[in-house]
Amino acid sequence: MQLTNRQLFQQNLALPAEVPNALEIVYAEGIYLYDINSDRYIDLVSGVSVSNIGHRHPKVIKAVEEQMGKYMHLMVYGKYIQSPQVQLAGALAAVLPESLRSVFMVNSGSEAIEGALKLAKRATGRSEIIAFENAYHGSTHGALSVLGNEEMKSAYRPLLPDVKFCGFNDPEMFSSITERTACVIVEPIQAEAGIIIPDKGWIKKLRSRCTDTGTLLIFDEVQMGFGRTGKLMAFENFEVGPDILCLAKGMGGGMPIGAFVASRELMNLLTFNPALGHITTFGGHPVCAAAALASLEVILSEGLSLHAELKGKQFVQLLEKHPMVAEIRQIGLMLAVEIVPGFQVSKLVKILQKNRLIVDQFLFNSTSFRIAPPLTITNDEINHAVALVIKSLNELKIS
Repeated sequence: MQLTNRQLFQQNLALPAEVPNALEIVYAEGIYLYDINSDRYIDLVSGVSVSNIGHRHPKVIKAVEEQMGKYMHLMVYGKYIQSPQVQLAGALAAVLPESLRSVFMVNSGSEAIEGALKLAKRATGRSEIIAFENAYHGSTHGALSVLGNEEMKSAYRPLLPDVKFCGFNDPEMFSSITERTACVIVEPIQAEAGIIIPDKGWIKKLRSRCTDTGTLLIFDEVQMGFGRTGKLMAFENFEVGPDILCLAKGMGGGMPIGAFVASRELMNLLTFNPALGHITTFGGHPVCAAAALASLEVILSEGLSLHAELKGKQFVQLLEKHPMVAEIRQIGLMLAVEIVPGFQVSKLVKILQKNRLIVDQFLFNSTSFRIAPPLTITNDEINHAVALVIKSLNELKIS
């Protein structure tokens, strides 16, 4: 007898965590997911800030189909001039600061972090890395080494040596950055800690201290890049720029792609002494690069970054006075809704799913839930989604 997809899921698919009530999705479009029973769910997570322009955006689909009609994988990245790669690199360079004009394409956020850490060590000749408590940067060995949660990584030690952790937004941490520090890696907004937004002055002082000590500043914008925070890139909210920028998730319009970006001077250090200082087979895959270029054009042409801030505030205004809501932390369409003490977010997430809403919990914050819908969500769709959130909060209150 042929096994069902659910049986195969349970028996043969390696899973990072137990998912006893996993939905079987058969179709997605815009902000909606449809399951095997034809039930429609509102996606308020966007695959963790991946589907920034919604599911199956027609311009992304067209770009993918057109590129598949020309060629897919040809050779290890960097061996041939391939139009999707170079056009995407040029488009990114055109909207980033002068110091961020060289784009190294990879497959994921974790890979972008790995490349950035290597580049920082290569450029400075130093070994010390400073990261932050409650930071999330991925699960490969280097990325795990700078992840700010011991529970998630204690089983995998030894990891990278010479990594030091500081408090995020802590005004006392700057003396930890010295002439032996290769890099400081930081999320401009801490995502998995529950959307923690630092003081603008703290970010500016962090930039200044790194400059004074010859330390490279790495911004991990894997989750908050590409319009999510009300700016194209989150660092624009703080009026400073990094030496190395890490991107992925919302970059590909639903296709897997990432990048780390730096100056040409810095990036050339991976080209010589030794050659092939960093290399990838599938990074910048032509189909993924074509999708990413189309996605970037949609974000820019439709002004989705600006709309994100206005729509995020709409969520706040509609939810903040509910008696079950203790606090909402919001920047653009990244929100953490903190519920009052004594109620379990995990229980609320199940109620929300029952009411056809997809939300998510944070890795390092157990008292909040995440709202991060596609940036294309309309005002009417927000009103409808919030009504279902309120219904779910009311059900939690009386349960």
